Amino acid sequence: MKQVVLNIPENKFDFFMEVFSRLGLDVAEKIIPKWQQDLTLKRLEELDKDQSKAIDFDDMLNRLESKYGL
Repeated sequence: MKQVVLNIPENKFDFFMEVFSRLGLDVAEKIIPKWQQDLTLKRLEELDKDQSKAIDFDDMLNRLESKYGL
């Protein structure tokens, strides 16, 4: 099965969802809230300015495992 990602204008969203539904297509609505998008962009900008804030992925996993006994 193949996947397609579409950016649909708000005023046409309901129409597209109805068409997809009538065609029997599997539709998964993935909406990332604006506040979360903004926060992520802000954190990426901060990381670009100061790489010392970065944490190695393996180190982060080790910290979580130690802290929560995983």
